[in-house]
Parts: sequence; C-alpha cells; structure tokens
Amino acid sequence: MGRNIENIWQQFSRDLGSFILSKVNDTALADDLLQESFVRIHNHIGSLKDETRLQAWMYQITRNVINDHFRKQEKENRQINNLPEESEEPDDEAMTEAVQDMIKMMDSLPPEYCEALCLTELEGLSQKEYAERLGISYSGAKSRVQRARKMLRDMLMQCCHYQFDKYGTVLAIYPAGCCCCENH
Repeated sequence: MGRNIENIWQQFSRDLGSFILSKVNDTALADDLLQESFVRIHNHIGSLKDETRLQAWMYQITRNVINDHFRKQEKENRQINNLPEESEEPDDEAMTEAVQDMIKMMDSLPPEYCEALCLTELEGLSQKEYAERLGISYSGAKSRVQRARKMLRDMLMQCCHYQFDKYGTVLAIYPAGCCCCENH
C-alpha cells in the first residue's frame, strides 16, 4: 500500500470517523478528533514497522487521541468546578464519615439486605460463605449482596454529594440535608 498519507486518508478516514463519532457522539468534535488523529498518523508513520499492522496502528492512535481529549476535558472540568486534582491526598475524615453514614443507613434497608451487607462487608464473609450460612444458592447470595449495595449507594447519593478519586476513595462530602448530614 505504501505510506502515502493521502491514500491512507481515502481508505480509512470514513471508518475512523465513524469510530470516533461512536465514542464522542458529536459530529463537529468527531471531525476535529479525526483531523488530530491523521496529524499524528502523518507525524509518526515512519515509526510503523509492519505495513500489515497499519489499520490496528491507526486505530490505536485514534483511541489515544480520544482518550487525550477526555482527559483534557476532565481536567478542565475539575478546574472550572474548583475540584482537587486526582493527585491530591484523600481526606481520611471524609472517608470515615462516609463509612459511618453507610453503617447508619444500613439499618434502613430491608432486614435481608442489611444482613447481607453486615455479614459480607462488615464481618468479612465471602459471598459463598454467606450463601452456605443462609442455605441459599451462591447466585442468590451474590444477587442479594449486589441489590443491597445498590440500595445503599442510592440512599447515600440521595443524601449527600460525594466526590471520589479514580479509585473510589471519598475525597469530600457535601451534605444535601438528611439525617446523616446533621452531624457534618
């Protein structure tokens, strides 16, 4: 095929454009990212060692361009909202408060869901051990624990606004005015 960028553009631009559009759902942005992808392809075509890998190589560059866009957008959003960078240390007090809030709210769950969380999350039973203790199927135990986690998460998110880092660590809590927020 050769490494003529015009031929590459004619052969792959439509497919790459569709791929980008499926990820960003914005035609103008997809066009911009497609252009950026081809600039990178043009600038780095000399580093391609195996012509048979051209398409995979181009898609990898395109994925990198898309990821770079979202990283940049996330950083700008944090700056606009005055949120701390991910590199900041988590607030141990916020994490402790979040755990205390969860424990308080577990009492509001239906008894079988509260029990599922108490035994698996607080007492450290595996879901398999939990299933054996209750005499229910392993898949039934897994479903119950997952439903309980979702119920608890929904209750927490209705109560307060939590800011997490990329690992799920609570960085800050912004009370929204419920029973657990009275002490914050």
